[in-house]
Amino acid sequence: MPIYEYICLKCKKEFEELVLNKEEEVRCPACGSKELEKKFSPFATQGLEKNVGSKGCFGCTATSCASCR
Repeated sequence: MPIYEYICLKCKKEFEELVLNKEEEVRCPACGSKELEKKFSPFATQGLEKNVGSKGCFGCTATSCASCR
C-alpha cells in the first residue's frame, strides 16, 4: 500500500497519507483543503547490490559505469 507525501497549497502543511486506491479523496489534516501537491519522494536503495544481473547496474547497458563505482 503506497504512502504518498503531500504539501497543502492552502496552508503549506506537509504530510503523508496512505492511499488505498486512486479514487480516494485526500484532504489536508490541518485545514481540510483538497488543494494538494504530491511531493517527489525518491525511494530508498540501501542494501541493494551495486551490480544487478548481466546488464550492470540497475539495468544500464554498460558493464561498468560511474554509478556502479
